[in-house]
Amino acid sequence: MTDIQHIDNLTINVNIVRLPHLTDYLPNLQTHTTPLEHNNFYHPSNGFYLSQSDVIIRRTIYDLAQTSPSSYFAYHRAGPRKQIFYRPQNVRAAIVTCGGLCPGLNTVIRELVVGLWEQYGVREIFGIKAGYRGFYSMDPVRLDVKMVHNWHKRGGTVLETSRGGFDLDKIVNAIQDYGYNQVYIIGGDGTLRGAVKIFNEIRRRKLYVGVAAIPKTVDNDVGIIDRSFGFQTAVEKAQQAISAAHVEAESAPNGIGLVKLMGRSTGHIALYATLSSRDVDCCLIPENEFYLHGKGGLFEFLEDCLKQNGHAVVVVAEGAGQDMIPRTDAEKQVSDESGNPVFLDVGVWLKSELKKWWDVDHKGELFTVKYIDPTYMIRAVTANATDNLYCTLLAHSAIHGVMAGYTGFVAGPINGNYAYIPMDEIVDTKNVVDTKDPKWAWVRSITTQPDFQRK
Repeated sequence: MTDIQHIDNLTINVNIVRLPHLTDYLPNLQTHTTPLEHNNFYHPSNGFYLSQSDVIIRRTIYDLAQTSPSSYFAYHRAGPRKQIFYRPQNVRAAIVTCGGLCPGLNTVIRELVVGLWEQYGVREIFGIKAGYRGFYSMDPVRLDVKMVHNWHKRGGTVLETSRGGFDLDKIVNAIQDYGYNQVYIIGGDGTLRGAVKIFNEIRRRKLYVGVAAIPKTVDNDVGIIDRSFGFQTAVEKAQQAISAAHVEAESAPNGIGLVKLMGRSTGHIALYATLSSRDVDCCLIPENEFYLHGKGGLFEFLEDCLKQNGHAVVVVAEGAGQDMIPRTDAEKQVSDESGNPVFLDVGVWLKSELKKWWDVDHKGELFTVKYIDPTYMIRAVTANATDNLYCTLLAHSAIHGVMAGYTGFVAGPINGNYAYIPMDEIVDTKNVVDTKDPKWAWVRSITTQPDFQRK
């Protein structure tokens, strides 16, 4: 009874994470009534607008028997405000996509254009081609609702993308020269690091420019937010590859189906695809080291699978096992244009090691490894219905935030509700698979794979 009384009387404080605003360095900006006030579809009188007091708690699960939180961190809730800091007829918006492809990119672009055009009456909207370098090396593309009408039905990005090309002075100079006062940046961790620098330079120059980012990474490795767009589509498509590998493995004596999935530093796609397909015998992710030979190793486990079932399916994330793959000195130094280390193909290496193992230990016995790498197929497909809806809400959340004068933020869902998070906080976090989490225990329970901890 004491414990219940203690919980009932628990007093907490809400600490709202400070969100950058244009008035931090432009204190004399005028406010304007949003044009949504005259839009009958949104029923402004029914609590449609949000205020400074609308917040979302970051963490919602506590064991009060072990800890009594005295304060909660909260973020401003995403959505429209009645007072905005732009005259829509004076807005010149720029939209850019950077880095690799991801399902839903075109949906985000489309919905940024549609939201700006239809909800706020903005008519000056421009697409920046080929990533960051497009700001200073190419002419922008004028966008309107008619042009982007069917973009959500296409994979990739119509604006084109690239890695690298980040030159801070040239980019911010171009933003000034073209007169952009709203910039929407869509990209992953390297892109977001660049976005932080752009925002800081804009703030240093005291430019009347709002900057919002929409995190894009099919790997789902962005921290704080619930998930990144395109992830659910990627898991859905990954299951098709796993199903094909399972058919191939079942159709051969001692058959192994090997599937490499995306996941440079995190294994979320491999984990969720394993849980949802139920055809996987072993799931290898970057967060959980594994080894090949000896007791408790991968080969011992696969031999047992082949003896019992006659086949096996292995899923490996692209970032798993990288320390085990032999590299030349030159290969150890190579990075891509975004500064990320270039990974060797763990799937090709593992296929080769499987064949070597079998040839040594089972000479003359039939054995087949079918290797499937659906990486670029998964990146390039159109978003499924869930991700399409998600991309729409992300885009509209970003627009409402910029119009309200917020800047230097990322729009994303926290505990199912959309929030604004400071860019630098997103950049400093990472969403990795916690191997102590029940979901990883669930993976091991349905695959019965070893924990790969040497005894």
